Amino acid sequence: MNDFDSILKNPEPLLALAPMQDVTDLPFWKLMTRYGGPDIYYTEYFRVHPTSNLEKWILESITKNPTGKPAIAQMIGNDIPALVRTVKQLQRHPVAAIDLNLGCPAPVVYRKCAGGGLLREPKRVDSILGALRDAITTKFTVKTRIGFDSPEVFEELLPIFAKHKIDLLTVHGRTVKEMYRSEVHYDYIARAAATLPFPVLANGNIYSAAKAEEVLRITGARGLMIGRGAIRNPWLFQQIRQHQRGEARFIPTGRDVLSYLRDLFETVRPPQIKELAHVQKMKKYMNYVGMGLEPTGKFLHEIRRVTTETAFFQLCEQFLDHDEPMPLEPFDLGLKETDVMAGEHL
Repeated sequence: MNDFDSILKNPEPLLALAPMQDVTDLPFWKLMTRYGGPDIYYTEYFRVHPTSNLEKWILESITKNPTGKPAIAQMIGNDIPALVRTVKQLQRHPVAAIDLNLGCPAPVVYRKCAGGGLLREPKRVDSILGALRDAITTKFTVKTRIGFDSPEVFEELLPIFAKHKIDLLTVHGRTVKEMYRSEVHYDYIARAAATLPFPVLANGNIYSAAKAEEVLRITGARGLMIGRGAIRNPWLFQQIRQHQRGEARFIPTGRDVLSYLRDLFETVRPPQIKELAHVQKMKKYMNYVGMGLEPTGKFLHEIRRVTTETAFFQLCEQFLDHDEPMPLEPFDLGLKETDVMAGEHL
């Protein structure tokens, strides 16, 4: 089903793959689809400024969408004429909706007053949303955090979102400054879901079917957006659906996870990339996967030091060549935030 309207009307929770910069590209979409996949896919963000052009590799996710599901194009920026120009360009392509990023916590982004940086200026957000609502003829969605350094601004933001009649709001329940350090403030997502006249997706720290059920219950959200958890566990969307329907959940074994890592390695391998460069690229994904493999941190410590494909898979086999169940829920390994957030600008 490639109809966003029908998906929005479906009574089952809507499941979305979060936009993750340098991760959720066309090859990764293909990979997720093979493991059950979400109901909707968000692109990496298109960087928008006065002289910007649509990044070809991101646009390919839309023009060559292999998923059979709606593709939503995300933009990041603050220049209204450039954003409107980009909207017109994107709407020439098969996009189900256009999304504005109001949540990216990367300092290189928010220091330019884009992404989460815009949450410091609600009046500017109001102006941008108004201009975009006028320019967008398809669905218009927004992804936000609950504030920049304090959630107090969220009460000011909610009527702005309502005023511009956006079609879907995703709320990551942390402030920009909290990055990924704090607990997720699901009560703010619940407030949005209860007060806004359009669907709300809950985002933040959804790592299992049981956690998904809990978040849906306490927030009343229309659905969930999942990022890092889907890198670690590509079966997560399938498991959530099975849990919601009262079906037995698929739990992968060590060998299933090993097969996934081989699939990941090959699917995201760029043409003509050198072996060392691709092994280094894989370590970005392993920052997430490794947190669910074993509780000591030994796997992550050792995988970060391999330099060849052979050594990479020898180590994976050492930990995963078995038929024991692997829930893939994250262990608390005491890692620094920078160790596990590479690539996810949400």
